Amino acid sequence: MSKLFITTVSGWWGSGNADVELATTILIITLLSVLLLVWMLTSKVSGPPLPPGPRPLPLVGNLLSLEPELHTYFAAVAKTYGPISRLWLGKKLGILITSPELAREVLKLNDTIFANRDVPVAGMEASYGGNDVVWTPYGDQWRMLRKICVREMLGNQVLDSVYSLRRKEVRNTVKYLYNNVGSPVNIGEQMFLTMLNVVTGMMWGSTVKSEDRERVGAEFRQLIGEMTGYFAMPNLSDFYPGLARFDLQGVKKNMKVLAKRFDGIFETMIEQRRKMSGDENKDFLQFLLQLKDRGDSNPPFTIAHLKALLMDMVAGGTDTTSNTIEFALAEMMSHPEILEKAQQELERVVGKDNVVEESHVNNLPYLYAIMKETLRLHAILPLLVPHCPSESCVIGGYTVPKGARVFVNVWAIQRDPTIWENPLEFQPERFLDGKWDHTGNDFRYIPFGSGRRICAGTAMAERMVMFLLGSVIHSFDWKLGEGEKLDLSEKFGIVLKKKVALIAIPTPRLTTSTLYD
Repeated sequence: MSKLFITTVSGWWGSGNADVELATTILIITLLSVLLLVWMLTSKVSGPPLPPGPRPLPLVGNLLSLEPELHTYFAAVAKTYGPISRLWLGKKLGILITSPELAREVLKLNDTIFANRDVPVAGMEASYGGNDVVWTPYGDQWRMLRKICVREMLGNQVLDSVYSLRRKEVRNTVKYLYNNVGSPVNIGEQMFLTMLNVVTGMMWGSTVKSEDRERVGAEFRQLIGEMTGYFAMPNLSDFYPGLARFDLQGVKKNMKVLAKRFDGIFETMIEQRRKMSGDENKDFLQFLLQLKDRGDSNPPFTIAHLKALLMDMVAGGTDTTSNTIEFALAEMMSHPEILEKAQQELERVVGKDNVVEESHVNNLPYLYAIMKETLRLHAILPLLVPHCPSESCVIGGYTVPKGARVFVNVWAIQRDPTIWENPLEFQPERFLDGKWDHTGNDFRYIPFGSGRRICAGTAMAERMVMFLLGSVIHSFDWKLGEGEKLDLSEKFGIVLKKKVALIAIPTPRLTTSTLYD
């Protein structure tokens, strides 16, 4: 029995009361038996067969064989059973897509059918009942929310207008690093806090004070890490909907606690904003409050939508970008010649007597290639956000039933040796010819997804990775502590992260200390 299942079982047994445990066991066996009967009666499909996959066990399907690193486990299943394969996750059918051709069928040719989500219990709790851009079903409400995000928060025109905010936070980070020259710095935490300040500054103008920087960064990162961890956790309530009311693993209960902490922050910001005059602050929160108060949107825009969008921005706009920068710097430190080449490019374009500005970014093709290669090798959303067909359809000659949970394994596709030469090596040069982009049109390289559900924050992420990464490698040289070894291993989650945090020591590179103010 796998460690994952042992952990799961121990989460609901172990009360120490034999009568309670016996009654619980009988109840669960009875419920699972009923579910098995329903499954046997309804799982047969007409037309093409289901995709191939490992033989499921009664009641549990393939749950016992799951491994914690789902992206690598799904890739191993695909090597045995093909680019479209299936797993029975209890009563839930999981479909694994592991080739560009089949990803194109799902995300482009049948985009409308697969534009829905199979919302997990954790997602429902975090998004105020599925009222955000990530989990809302495809339809009028989703289109309304997507339009609000793109036009009012994440569009290029809006991003241009708040450049001074991004610049301020990047310069604050550089100053913090300069004040800690010669000391070990947790790179992920500092990049996360920079992104948190940028996002919250755009939303409601609040940023973390310098004296609270390390504490708040660590606390918020842990909080969001816990939340995204529950999104990726195999949860029996999702696999056996009839058991959801029992919350056997406590996912719903724990997510309620996390969501309540965020809700308290949002309530405070909303109350403060309502006390300000209308023209005092023109930020995202003010726009959302005015939209809700007008009541003229169709469908109606509610307070649940407002808070859910704030949650999307905080959770979705911080960890993804900061983890990408952490992976990129770790890879460059592992390949000193790549770091040196990137720094030389920055010296030519920016100069060692100047600081990086966003206006320099378009003239940094090698740094851009480093970003693209990082997104290829360390796909930040390794399985994207799972899709769910609104009707049964045929993909790759196999039936994908309505309601299945469809995983597009971007991590595996972007490491496929039939597509990429030396796929496990970090080689930014492969992106210098301009052949590849991440707009979702080339399904060999889709780090942000594709189709209607492509990431709405791509423009923001690209700007911040380039600006912040360029600033920290132009302003500093980096080394590990004495006796430390660089670890590039990954830890699976809905957002991929480094298994071992990058702790590095900065050394100033610029010509004068005033450039660090």
